[in-house]
Amino acid sequence: MPAASASIADIRARIQVRERITPEDAFTLWREASDAEMRELASLVRARFHAPNACTYMVMRIVNYTNVCVAQCDYCAFYKLPGQDGGYVLTQDEVFAKLDELLVLGGDLAAFNGGFNPHLPLDYYCDLFRAIRARYGDRLEFYALTIAEFMYLADHAKLNFAEAAQRLMDAGVRWITGGGSEILTEDFRRRHSKFKYTVAEYFAAQRAIVDTGLRTTATMVIGFDETIEERIEHLDRTRRFQDELLALPHAQGGLASLLCWTYKPYFTTLGGIEITSGEYLRHLALSRIFLDNIPRIRTSVLTQNERALEGLRYGADDFDLPIEDEVTQKAGATISLNFEKLLDTARQLGFEPSYRRVNRSD
Repeated sequence: MPAASASIADIRARIQVRERITPEDAFTLWREASDAEMRELASLVRARFHAPNACTYMVMRIVNYTNVCVAQCDYCAFYKLPGQDGGYVLTQDEVFAKLDELLVLGGDLAAFNGGFNPHLPLDYYCDLFRAIRARYGDRLEFYALTIAEFMYLADHAKLNFAEAAQRLMDAGVRWITGGGSEILTEDFRRRHSKFKYTVAEYFAAQRAIVDTGLRTTATMVIGFDETIEERIEHLDRTRRFQDELLALPHAQGGLASLLCWTYKPYFTTLGGIEITSGEYLRHLALSRIFLDNIPRIRTSVLTQNERALEGLRYGADDFDLPIEDEVTQKAGATISLNFEKLLDTARQLGFEPSYRRVNRSD
């Protein structure tokens, strides 16, 4: 990406009048803006959507229903190949036990994340999600699968994306999240997840999900070996896709949020060194400034722990308090159940957290 001629002052002036910044502007901000300037500009955009001192949070659990996967991404420490020792698939009763514990701990959101398991038919998912909806009703909401898992499931069932989305919707599913995106450039996917789908296929699947009437989100993971140009390309693709969705009469607001977290390198084939929290915070700010059409930017307690709450000063407005996620825990993430301490951290930073329930219109 060529260096841009716009100064930080020029970019600030355009943001103040709600003019959209360009990818070249984003590159300039990343290279030249101070942390204080990034906080200032991110706060300007955040204030269009949220009160300055307000933030929201959820208590949630990621249910890893299987660890059997054939994608073989080199940044994953979680998966087992079919037939390999240690592979598992959860039964409905085992899933219910995890959801019951979530409710006891005050949470009401579960997200399902497993992998490309060739032994699980579509009926496994439909039966599970239908049973969850029947058992818990609206006491608990769930994010059913990620975009990447959804795509594999559709292919495995020999259905197009629209048909697969309708089957899941009929089973009580309301949300399929943007997981599996990592970095949305073709070069990144060729380097690290060559058995996953292309960027074009990813957005085609997400568009079919929205067209069916399901809700979805955007996600992003940073800290592999991606360049700043690749990060900005991801943000630009996401913003353009959201523009397309918002032009649709049935899109229900399009992408509800962006959640960005950081790559954990431990016990993975790729390895590497974690990026600093300071770099993560600057990226949150850049995401908030650039994604002027997505209302919610979410900071990752799961991968940044207490330091994630400082992201509220860098444009984020929402966060999870997770109780489990084997995928990131296997790669080195640690989880604290001392929720009050984490909420106090947000308060000490000048924010008043309130609990947010996920529902169909959120």
